[in-house]
Order: sequence, then C-alpha cells, then structure tokens
Amino acid sequence: MILSVSRRTDIPNYYFEWFFNRIQEGFLYVRNPMNFHQISEISITPEVVDCIVFWTKNPRPMMERLDELKEYNYYFQFTLTGYGNDVEKNIPNKKTEMIPVFKELSSKIGKERVIWRYDPIFFSDRYTVEYHLKAFKSIAEALKGYTDKCVISFVDIYPKNKKNMEKLSNSNLSDSEFRNFIKELSEIAMDNDLKLSSCAEEIDLCEYGIAHNCCIDKELIEKIVGCKLKVSKDKNQRTECGCVESVEIGAYNTCKNGCAYCYANYSEKSVETNYLKYDPTSPILCGRVEEEDKVNVRKVVSLKETQLSIFDI
Repeated sequence: MILSVSRRTDIPNYYFEWFFNRIQEGFLYVRNPMNFHQISEISITPEVVDCIVFWTKNPRPMMERLDELKEYNYYFQFTLTGYGNDVEKNIPNKKTEMIPVFKELSSKIGKERVIWRYDPIFFSDRYTVEYHLKAFKSIAEALKGYTDKCVISFVDIYPKNKKNMEKLSNSNLSDSEFRNFIKELSEIAMDNDLKLSSCAEEIDLCEYGIAHNCCIDKELIEKIVGCKLKVSKDKNQRTECGCVESVEIGAYNTCKNGCAYCYANYSEKSVETNYLKYDPTSPILCGRVEEEDKVNVRKVVSLKETQLSIFDI
C-alpha cells in the first residue's frame, strides 16, 4: 500500500503530531467524504505500507521527528512558489524561511526524495509572466543541487475556488505567450540541473523537454523501496493524472495554509470549525467517532513483488 499524506490537507505542517501517534498505534480511521458516517479503519504498519508520499508547503514542524519513520520508505512533494500572502495566506516567507527548510530536508533525507512543486501557476495583473519567470529562476538557483525534479501545473477553476480566483483577476495567455513561457521555464530548469514535469495537464509539452508527471510515482517508489511493485493507475484521479493507486488519509476543509486556489476547502469558516475538533490522540483526523458511524476494516496489503520474473534476471 502507498499512503498519501495528504492531497486534502497539509498534515506535515498542522497535524504531524496526530500522524506520529497513528504511526505508533499502527492504524488510523478515514471518514468517507461522500458518506459522512462511513469510516474505514486502515492498518499503517511497516509490513503493509510500502511508501508514504507527503504533500506539504512547510514540513518544518515534523522534521525533528523524521527518525520515527526509520522503518518506512517515504518522499516529499514540497510546494514552493513565488506567491505572496495574498494567495498563500499562512505560508512563511519563501526566501528567508521556506528555501532554507527545503535545503535542510533535502540534506536530511536526500535530494531524490524531495520533489519541488511550483504549482499551480496562474496569471494576473500582479503575477505576470515576467513575475513567474523571475520567481522560478530565483527558487531554481537556490535549490540547485537540493532536488532533481520540479513539477508544474496550471490552476484549475472549481466551484470551491472560483470566487477567490476572480478576486485575484485570474487571466489567460494566448497560445504563443503560453508556449514562450513554457520554453523559458524549461531553459531555466535545464540551467539548474532540474527535470521539469507537468502535473495532470492535457497539453503535450514534450517538445520543451517537459514530461507528464506521476506524483504518486511507481518508478520513483520502486527505486526508493528497492523492488518492483504490483500497482495500477489510480482510477479515482483525473484521466490526465499519471499517479498509481494510493490510500488517502486526509480530510477536506482542514488545511490552514489559506491558499486562494485550493480545491480542498469550502471556506475559512469550515476550516476553523473543523480545526477546533482536532485531537492528536483521536484515531480520526479533526473529529471523533460518532454513535451513528459505521467502522469497516479496509483490507490493505504490501504491493511488493517478492518473486523475480524472467525480466529481472
């Protein structure tokens, strides 16, 4: 099993204590977002967890406790953009705080296990093409030697983020402007020894040296784990998404980063209400098991292929 921690909320930043308590107890509960009273009990012991994929904008709060994960394989998707607090409300200063955190994490666990995400990209009166190119170059130069890969994507408008994006005067580029932008991004990445990939984008950017990305990356995980995995594409993600199957343990409306483009929060009020329910000792994130809830044990197994095939000889 591959554990996603988490597409829905920044667990390393805000809920790391809960996560480490769950690691110690060997299981956790996940509430079904489509059926409130349906809960899955999931074993997260080293015997069944092949790899953990962390998604975060600030892993600093959990970094002193990484030794507690010594029995697990894992890597980080670390989002680091050029946006200010008008877009990413609660993220510390990128230059003085987040870039040093990225470097420290990379030094601790190895650059191949820290993926830099410069996403989602959108354009506005403030966040122009020139702004993004300058910000991307500045971060890429600072992270040179601390990561092998950068992932980009472009903002998707959902009912949950439409109002916020309209406030930011989100605008589109012409095809030629877009391609010139991509070309320059690619050149900056190459200058800084970075492999540039796109996340869940329909457009083919291979001519610019930009491949389609897999965030839950079978190839990378097999390299980290040291063996083949028997795992399929994640059918719950968009068609353009190349990720393989994983078990998501986060909860919607719990992330306090306050990003205007976020698809996982309905409103700040919902986030604050749920955050008040946070109990690091509870088996479920930001809540308690209620009388009407039904808990079912989800069957999870290791995906490791323990037998060699003729192709491995």
